[in-house]
Amino acid sequence: MAPRVQLEKAAWRWVETVKPEEIRQEHIELAYRINLPACKRGACRRNCKGNPNCLVGIGEQAWLGEIDESAFHSIDDPNSERREKNTFVGLTNLGATCYVNTFLQVWFHNLELRRSLYQCQNSRYTVKAYPLSISDYEPQSICEHLQYLFALLQNSNRKYIDPSGLVKALGLDTGQQQDAQEFSKLFLSLLEDTLSKQKNPNLRNVIQQQFCGQFSYVTVCNQCGRSSALPSRFYELELNIQGHKSLTEISHMLEEKLDGENRYFCETCQSKQNATRRIKLHSLPPTLNLQLMRFVFDRQTGHKKKLNSFISFPEQLDMGPFLEEKQDEKCVYELSAVLIHRGISAYSGHYIAHVKDARTGDWYKFNDEEIEKMEGKKLQLGIEEDIAETVKSQTKKPKCSKGYHCSRNAYMLVYKVQQEESSGPIRTNVEVPAFLQRLVDQDNHKFEEWCSEMTDMRKQSVDKGKAKHEEVKELYKLLPARDGEPYEFIPLDWLKKWLDDSTATKEIDSSRFLCSHDKLHPDKVGDSRKVSMQAAQLLYERYGGGPRLNESSLCRECVSQRCRVLRLKNQLSEDYKEISNLVKRTFSGAGFWVGKASLRSWRQLALEQLEEDEHETAHNNSQTNGQGPHTNNSKGSNNPYNWGLSILETERKLVSPEVWTKFREYFPKAPEFTQDQEACQQCLVSEEKDNEAVSKMMALDQKNQLLNLFHEKNRPALTKWPQGTDVLYVVPLFFVDEWRKFIRRPTKSSPVSNVSNTLLLCPHGGFMFTYDSLINGEAQHVALLWPSEWDVISRLFIVDQPISIHCLKRTTPSGSTTQYTTQPDLCWECRESFLFQQQRDLREYTQATIYIRKVIEDKRMIKEAAPELSVSSSEAEEEKEEHPKLDGEKDPDFSQVTTQAPRGIRRSTRHRKLRGEKALIVSANQTLKELKIQIMHAFSVAPFDQNLFIDGKSLTDDSATLGSLGIIPESIICLKADEPIADYAAMDDVYQVRMPEEGFKGEHVLLQT
Repeated sequence: MAPRVQLEKAAWRWVETVKPEEIRQEHIELAYRINLPACKRGACRRNCKGNPNCLVGIGEQAWLGEIDESAFHSIDDPNSERREKNTFVGLTNLGATCYVNTFLQVWFHNLELRRSLYQCQNSRYTVKAYPLSISDYEPQSICEHLQYLFALLQNSNRKYIDPSGLVKALGLDTGQQQDAQEFSKLFLSLLEDTLSKQKNPNLRNVIQQQFCGQFSYVTVCNQCGRSSALPSRFYELELNIQGHKSLTEISHMLEEKLDGENRYFCETCQSKQNATRRIKLHSLPPTLNLQLMRFVFDRQTGHKKKLNSFISFPEQLDMGPFLEEKQDEKCVYELSAVLIHRGISAYSGHYIAHVKDARTGDWYKFNDEEIEKMEGKKLQLGIEEDIAETVKSQTKKPKCSKGYHCSRNAYMLVYKVQQEESSGPIRTNVEVPAFLQRLVDQDNHKFEEWCSEMTDMRKQSVDKGKAKHEEVKELYKLLPARDGEPYEFIPLDWLKKWLDDSTATKEIDSSRFLCSHDKLHPDKVGDSRKVSMQAAQLLYERYGGGPRLNESSLCRECVSQRCRVLRLKNQLSEDYKEISNLVKRTFSGAGFWVGKASLRSWRQLALEQLEEDEHETAHNNSQTNGQGPHTNNSKGSNNPYNWGLSILETERKLVSPEVWTKFREYFPKAPEFTQDQEACQQCLVSEEKDNEAVSKMMALDQKNQLLNLFHEKNRPALTKWPQGTDVLYVVPLFFVDEWRKFIRRPTKSSPVSNVSNTLLLCPHGGFMFTYDSLINGEAQHVALLWPSEWDVISRLFIVDQPISIHCLKRTTPSGSTTQYTTQPDLCWECRESFLFQQQRDLREYTQATIYIRKVIEDKRMIKEAAPELSVSSSEAEEEKEEHPKLDGEKDPDFSQVTTQAPRGIRRSTRHRKLRGEKALIVSANQTLKELKIQIMHAFSVAPFDQNLFIDGKSLTDDSATLGSLGIIPESIICLKADEPIADYAAMDDVYQVRMPEEGFKGEHVLLQT
């Protein structure tokens, strides 16, 4: 079958010659590939994705032949967990407990020890109570756990049992491997202590009777020959195998050289001497444990190491030659167990045990859960000896004599005294006590129940699998739909799961294949398979689901839409060229609004829209703009579907009706905006609300970050330099005022974005103010900021030029001095020019304000001197009048050094108007006579009755100008009036004076706020 892409192209090739309104049923069937030939088994390697009639390669191969029952389940045979006849029970390795398992198996095969443990009294389980409490019994003590474990090892039906109860009672870490030899000593000591508390006297000394022997440590001084003996007992005889090859050298293995740091203190020599320490054996136990000291301490590395040298040992060991005092006791021993450590390190490896069955004489290898019986009743170490071959110095295994075994991994040998032939079954049989046997029977019953349950589960799985097998063979033959017969569509993935799943199958779900018209979408036909109505009916009856899709589910609307889309795709290039030419032409008459961004990229938008229309499938299909909620996409949006007309006319363009008709073919759901369409009112309101919300958030954020600046709290001042900082920053006061206006009314004022510090700089980039000038009045132009506030200002606003004032304090023998500098530096040239212009302005002013104060007879000011309501309380204090500097007088520089002294009272730059005082607007070229006329109208005092004074100087020359008289803006002139006259009209006739003309003569280049 052809590839999927080719099948799809072939299914829609007819659209080139058929218009949407000309579609017939045959075209619909072509689009859904109804009549494609079905694939035959063996013809396709895998399922054809684009052919709805291909039912090959969907998983049917596994069901059409003969099937083994094991394929229907994943449950192992429970009988594999059952103990085989005439074998022993293994022990589960709990992580790193293989060393424990080996000793437990060795001690279990010590029949005398097992028999004695069974006879121990169990305080928690009495003969009277056990019938009632058998199901509730749980071992508690070490002895009880060992009893129960040995009983299970003897009569359990399980292949292996879990020793976690005993391990937990011993407090062992299951994830850490312990020293096996140390564990053996400690456990026997613990067991001896437990048995010593038994009431039965025959049990108290069981451990000593079985494992304990007598010996003496004999130390001989190499210098004087003095000998000292220390009697002792042993449970395990430690043999130093380093440098030895066979147990026949036991006498040498029991020797130890005391030299170097380990020298012996001789009582005769009264000094430390080299000596030889020997072990002299006096008596031997029935069970002789020989610890081969493979794990020794390496003084160079400070760690233990394993000796991987070979050592040979006999199956029969005559200990008579090694006894000091031969008595009547038996000295011939037979090998009964060999404990193996597989590995080259003393800190890791694996432990196994080879144990001889005391009843049959057969040898068994115990490897945790696995137990292997040796052939021929012979010990076979085998592969255990290959583990150590990874060491660098590989030693060739020596040949062993008959009756001997050779090992490089054996670390403990267990010998039992040779018994007489008359030993009958009485000594080899050990009976499990009744109460322990009931516990074992209870565990065996649980095991049998588990086996039965697993068997039933296996049988149920097999039965279900067989039923499914028959079902698949029956239905698969019915799946193909023949020509002319009714058919339905089933999801392909459901068919695959139905054939792959050997147990449960979910219901059929065809809902995701539906188009927006609740029919089968043409694009989903490749993911479904056409089956016969008979097979579909059986599948729906057994598994349920839906909706069912049959031959009436072929969607004419979707096929028609796809036909339109494909045809538009084919003619898109030609329409693009045509529309591009039409847009360039001018047209007359009414037009239609189109977004400029959409107009620039309409071809790409058309392709995207056609792709969306082509793959439109589900009920919850994403709506095109114009059908969804209103969004303001008109501002430069590339999406042509806007509910309202863009509020920005620069973002849209008028096109001719011919162009709009073409657009409608590609964007049928796009809203239509005629030339006289009003802009979107919702966008206007939304934009205004958004801007107000943003302004409020911005104002709140800026206020929180500059709270003290907004409230004018904790402000730095130059009159008293603040402690803790050597720098202050400067910004125009105009910026601060405008910023506060925005913070107070963010929705009514425009936000401030820039800090124009260049207003405070000259054209050369130098600072225009001196330290003294800022103190004496020019500070009204600037605002001082703390460094932390400057950091916030720099982050929130665009600053064109940072300006800072630095304070440098020095201590000299003559006293403490302070120097003030600015960055950028003061520009003296522009500063001098500024002062000159300031003086000139004081002499050539127009429309300036001066103040006239009327005084009484005693030449005091009218003392109704409470400030007027328009004057702030901060300005109601007494202030010293300021005077402009005379020509030629210099302003102190920031770099000048000043000696610290108390500063003067701060002078206010605003005039405090008193009651009885009036302000007049005057010009510098105005004469004194003209001023008197203004005073006459203000105070009703005739010019010839006016006595004017300024700074105590009388003004008498009526023809002189105010500038020449030293009257400058903000000057205060005192008026003393003589007796008034009655005829004020005559005064106007006498003084035919004209008032000065209004208007500007020029603009000042002064920095003001």
